[in-house]
Amino acid sequence: MITLTKRQREVLDFVIATQQEEGSSPTLREICEHFGFRSPKAAADHLTALQRKGALSRHARRARSLRITSPLQRFLRPVVNIPIYGSIPAGFADERQESAGNADGCVSVDLGTLGLASANKLFALRVRGDSMIGKHIVDGDIAILDAARTPRANDVVAALIDGESTLKTFAMERGKAMLRAENPRYPTLIPAQSLEVQGVMVALVRRPAA
Repeated sequence: MITLTKRQREVLDFVIATQQEEGSSPTLREICEHFGFRSPKAAADHLTALQRKGALSRHARRARSLRITSPLQRFLRPVVNIPIYGSIPAGFADERQESAGNADGCVSVDLGTLGLASANKLFALRVRGDSMIGKHIVDGDIAILDAARTPRANDVVAALIDGESTLKTFAMERGKAMLRAENPRYPTLIPAQSLEVQGVMVALVRRPAA
């Protein structure tokens, strides 16, 4: 049985996700950027350890030639990289809107855990603020959202309300859609003109404390 450290598992998952999405393995530089390693040697050391343990193999004379080694291949879960498109206020609505064309990082997730078959409509946003603490969503968390999912009552959503973005709980009252905070310090937001749900939250990632 192959035993991997937590970091080795994370590096292996990143290699798998990159192969699935781009059709080739990540470079040492890409691994460094994803994990915040200070030098390519740190990335190379993790790959060497994975090769030594039999989780990876590679062709010595070919770039991007990492290959997942059987029998490990049979037990790997589908892990994909979800783009992070900036941040969203979990507080009062903010006029600032993040551009959906400029990802500033990614978060790797197991689609099986989310109960999803595809990541085509998934995106992620960093949470700013404390209006959703009643649902255990805190400042600095990363919310993973599905742009294709139709919101239902009590879903947590990223939305534009009268042109301002916010992360709140979707609610219906007397047939009218509104956004409810999960902190008594904040009011329920009722649209004066428009309410557009941009994504329904399907998962939450909490970064470990530094």
